[in-house]
Amino acid sequence: MGLFLFIGVLIWMKSIFAYVVDFHLRIENAFEYFILFINPIASTFFLLAIALYVRRKRASYITMMVIYFLVSLLLFSNVTYYREFTDFITVNTMLGAGKVASGLGESALRLFRPYDVIYWLDFIIVGILLLTKTIKMDERPVRARVALSMSLLSALFFAANLTLAETARPQLLGRQFSRDYIVKFLGLNAFTVYDGVTTYQTNQVRAEASENDMDTVSDYVKGHYAEPNPETFGIAKGKNVIYIHLESFQQFLIDYKLKDENGVDHEVTPFLNSIFHNNSTYSFDNFFHQVGQGKTSDAETMFENSLFGLDQGSLFTQVGGKNTFEAAPAILDQEAGYTSAVFHGNAGNFWNRNETYKHLGYDYFFDASYYDVNEDNSFQYGLHDKPFFNQSVQYLEHLQQPFYSKFIAVSNHYPYSQFTNDEAGFPIANTSDETINGYFATANYLDKSVEEFFNYLKASGLYDNSVIVLYGDHYGVSTSRNKNLAELVGKTKSTWNDFDNSTMQRVPYMIHIPGQTNGGINHTYGGQIDALPTLLHLLGIDTKNYIQMGQDLFSKQNEQLVAFRNGNYVSPKYTMLGSNIYDTATGLLISEPTEQQLQETKALKDKVNLQLEMSDQTTNGDLLRFYTNSGLTPVNPDNYNYKDQLEQMKKIESKKGKSSTSVYSKNNNTSTVDKYHTESYQDYQKSNK
Repeated sequence: MGLFLFIGVLIWMKSIFAYVVDFHLRIENAFEYFILFINPIASTFFLLAIALYVRRKRASYITMMVIYFLVSLLLFSNVTYYREFTDFITVNTMLGAGKVASGLGESALRLFRPYDVIYWLDFIIVGILLLTKTIKMDERPVRARVALSMSLLSALFFAANLTLAETARPQLLGRQFSRDYIVKFLGLNAFTVYDGVTTYQTNQVRAEASENDMDTVSDYVKGHYAEPNPETFGIAKGKNVIYIHLESFQQFLIDYKLKDENGVDHEVTPFLNSIFHNNSTYSFDNFFHQVGQGKTSDAETMFENSLFGLDQGSLFTQVGGKNTFEAAPAILDQEAGYTSAVFHGNAGNFWNRNETYKHLGYDYFFDASYYDVNEDNSFQYGLHDKPFFNQSVQYLEHLQQPFYSKFIAVSNHYPYSQFTNDEAGFPIANTSDETINGYFATANYLDKSVEEFFNYLKASGLYDNSVIVLYGDHYGVSTSRNKNLAELVGKTKSTWNDFDNSTMQRVPYMIHIPGQTNGGINHTYGGQIDALPTLLHLLGIDTKNYIQMGQDLFSKQNEQLVAFRNGNYVSPKYTMLGSNIYDTATGLLISEPTEQQLQETKALKDKVNLQLEMSDQTTNGDLLRFYTNSGLTPVNPDNYNYKDQLEQMKKIESKKGKSSTSVYSKNNNTSTVDKYHTESYQDYQKSNK
């Protein structure tokens, strides 16, 4: 048992060293430090305990040393892999180890550090201690009950660890935010086992799917297709697409004014309000988010693919790095020669974006590693919005046009912490819920950040040749907190009900097309699943041959039926929440529905269930690998490399010469970064801007 305990302590020490020195896990507080400190213990001793069941002395010690070596190898392999990819090794990565090795090439040797000897020095120490018999081999085999006790104790310790982890990060395993999170809270060994189990489950479902399943989905999509409206089809043809992700932004914030303690009204989002009401903007005021546990990643799934997120967990994390997709970047590339890029000031592996984007066909992904992120300009979810947009333009200006781009802002993210620097000053709401109180100030900060970005687009010349789509990804104030919000939105806490909760799931959807004058507020009921066919039709690309679950919101054939991930729905006439039916226009519960109402609501419910089922079949079975009617060439994720991307873009500019269409090239090979102007809240207040 002496060697058993000594090796266990050594593995624990090496793990902590890796956490602190090589892995960037963004520990937020003392509680997370405590969890990080204990998380290697349970899995380490559970694995080492396997050797205790071996009855023969020499075989038992050899087994223990083999386990010791394999655990150390797994740790060190992840250390070197993380240095290159800022991510952890998955089972799929292990199975494709040759691809990883070839991807590293000559740079592999550069991944090693002088201090790496620490990860292997302990083997020399253990060898010396065994040879000098400082640690003696026990001649007596470990009793079976002792071995079993050690295994059970390790399992019990892991259960305690998991409980603490779920306290710090609810639904850690269910929603699978990030591999960083699982390692941070449960340890590297536990992550590897968990990833292996989920990979096996996914592969089993995938293996059982067939081309016949694809035929069923294809038939559904053909019947569900809504043809484009000739009045809007192609009105944005050839324009750049700029998606602006408004984090946790709900529709009620549009035109909202917050009273301060003196009774003075403060417009929360004046710039976004102006865009919403602009006659160049097609705005939708009955547009709903439809996300599940995947939250932001589910919204991205729908906007990029017109497929729903999964009923459990996140599509990005579970199958994003495995499945075949026919997503917006690939469609626009092959149909219209678009370049594509995502900009996001958070870790690339959050929601598994660094892998999923390759499968979607994104040419570039600028994550936190491309930004100057520090304690003063960021928080737990990444770079704050003003420096994010500001720092993004150094890359944006080198994109070849036309381009399809997405900017994922994060500052308006739970817990909506109050600014303490020069960005502080916008009034804080006065409720019993601190989360709600800060929500309006962070929304105001986001609003000004977007305005600054728009100003740059105009100054750089991009504005007139772009369609700018602004959308909310999901609710900001959760259902459990809505009663505390009630009085701020003209309701009362005592009368707040489920229907009120459903109305709060509206999020902004604004399609701003400079030069158009026929915009306005559209009252069509729709959701995020409808965004892709709507956009493609505006760009002049018909979606009839693509597998998409949504419908063009401008189409006269649009059914105006919004399915929620849990099977509830909203339509202009009825809202069904569980078994309760509400009149959508009045918000009143239909307590005694007529036979006709029951038939109508059942028909709508059947449509919702079928739409969700077809989407799930497509995703879970990876059915698009069987689909060829679109004419698209399948995306090969190995063709995408998100390292040294600025250099990649500059090489393209140099190669194209005068035919280069980037803003940088169009501006006589001169940067437009100096055209970006940003100020703090306090500075704007001083200048009355």
